[in-house]
Amino acid sequence: MDRNTYTGLFLIAVILLAFTYFNQPSKSELKREKLHQDSIAAAAKSAKVAVKDSLNLKSKTPDTAAKIIPTGPFSAATVGTPEMISLENELLKLQISTQGGKIAFAQLKSFKTYGGKPLILMEGNQNQFGLEMRVDNKSIFTNSLIFKPSVKMVKAEGKDSASLTLRLAYSDQKYIDYIYTLHGNSYVLGFKIKMVNMADLMAPDQKTLTLNWKSDIINQEKDLKAESPYTSVYVKDNTGDIQNLNETKDENKKFDNPIQWVSFKQHFFSVALLSTKPFNSVEATSVTNLNSKLVKNLEANITLPFSQNADNDYGMRIYLGPNKFAELKKVGDDLDKSIPLGWGPLKWINRFAVIPVFDLLSTLNLNYGIIILILTIILKLVLFPATYGSYLSTAKMRVIKPEMDEIKAKIGESDPTRLQQEYMKLYQKAGINPLGGCLPLLIQMPILFAFLRFFPNAFELRGQRFLFMEDLSTYDSVLHWNFDLPVLGNHLSIMCILMAATTLIYSLLNSQQMSGAGAQYKYLTYILPLFSIAFLNNFSSGLNYYYFCANIITFSQQALIKSFVNDEEIHKKIQENKKKPVPNKRSKFQQQLEEMAKQKKLDTGKTPGKR
Repeated sequence: MDRNTYTGLFLIAVILLAFTYFNQPSKSELKREKLHQDSIAAAAKSAKVAVKDSLNLKSKTPDTAAKIIPTGPFSAATVGTPEMISLENELLKLQISTQGGKIAFAQLKSFKTYGGKPLILMEGNQNQFGLEMRVDNKSIFTNSLIFKPSVKMVKAEGKDSASLTLRLAYSDQKYIDYIYTLHGNSYVLGFKIKMVNMADLMAPDQKTLTLNWKSDIINQEKDLKAESPYTSVYVKDNTGDIQNLNETKDENKKFDNPIQWVSFKQHFFSVALLSTKPFNSVEATSVTNLNSKLVKNLEANITLPFSQNADNDYGMRIYLGPNKFAELKKVGDDLDKSIPLGWGPLKWINRFAVIPVFDLLSTLNLNYGIIILILTIILKLVLFPATYGSYLSTAKMRVIKPEMDEIKAKIGESDPTRLQQEYMKLYQKAGINPLGGCLPLLIQMPILFAFLRFFPNAFELRGQRFLFMEDLSTYDSVLHWNFDLPVLGNHLSIMCILMAATTLIYSLLNSQQMSGAGAQYKYLTYILPLFSIAFLNNFSSGLNYYYFCANIITFSQQALIKSFVNDEEIHKKIQENKKKPVPNKRSKFQQQLEEMAKQKKLDTGKTPGKR
């Protein structure tokens, strides 16, 4: 073979290796495939065992088959037909399965899905809730065992309450009780695990039990992909710290500190398990599910303390309800902090300023589009003094621009340090603060970012229609297509376009008013609106509507200020200020410039500006 043949074969090998590398499945894909294959194998094994048992029974005589009795711990609970026990109040409709004694079905009666169907938080056999332990040296998982119910139905109304006890009996004196207590008009379900005389059946060195909780999170909102980033496992430890699994990636994590509660949080609804005594630890897992009806698979392996010297009781509460700030706060134990309101100061702005004002406006029973407009007006009125100062500072900079141009022409751009020093001297003589125009932006930035967290998580906006927006809690789509584009996704939001258009107009007006706006600022004028579309297209229409209202009100304020701010009067006042003695007080900015000049002089051994 000649050189060209060898070269061709080498390139082919490189291409094949690159193709293999870049197309190999990710860790999350491998994990999902393994779970899928395991479930197929388990189903096949169960079917094979069932067929074998059926053939064995058929091969025996009826009398012999009837005498087959299961053996081992809780052997009587391994046979029987599961039943559903109904629990219902004004807000919840639950079904407790005698198989595992778990909640098999949970419906919130006051809410609907985005598509108008009954809102079901839990449903299906894939949900698990049970104790894992060793009894008589055999592994037991109560999720698959049959409990005996005390009643067939529980209903509570008003201030009344009712209870259901499900018993898993080892014997008449040794048993495990699951006790559910339902109150009228409440999203909280009382839950207690009571273990009676079970200690002597456990291993002598056993100090903990494991409560395994798995749930398939059902899609409730407009877009499954948009709902997924708000869905995760949240926990609160005994230090008061609220932690959660990664919301955008699959993750398995162990929380070793004692845990006070575990929450399977969706975008607008949660199922949370709160304990009267802290859990020892929690190992949580979140796996994104590509199924069109499921958002994620969430799991929590909860470690419970176990005592060999007494009966073991575990008192808990189960919250099944909306992620409404006031409702979660009513539950207590900082469950309301599972709503992500931002980090640091953003969280405090939302918690102590935005939410109280928003709740107060909500009592007016107005459309939430009007409430958002009123909230924006209030904010702009509060910031009006800073806005006025900013405009005045910009006007002053515009008036002295000719003098700044003269200084620039005299010194040139070869010595930027000296140029800035001369600018600062002119600012001092004229009585101008060059950073005055930035003050409103600096004040507003934390509020803008706080709203970026508040509006997407405001439960009150869910399902609220305003103008052409069907739901203020999610995006509106003027255009929709059946494939995903990078950044934009599969739609284009009209409110996002309107917001970006007003941002562009605002930036253009500012660039005309600013003195010496460079090419970089002019590019930014066009880049910022495009960035806004890319970033906010998938956010709630309520958030984009707020930014749109804020821009319109800012235009109005600037037009009002411009009507009684005269450039000639400003110029006259600046000239008067220049005649006054300059106070011997240098700003930190000027001091830094002088230090830079001194340092440059020491480094070069020359006076700045001379060659």
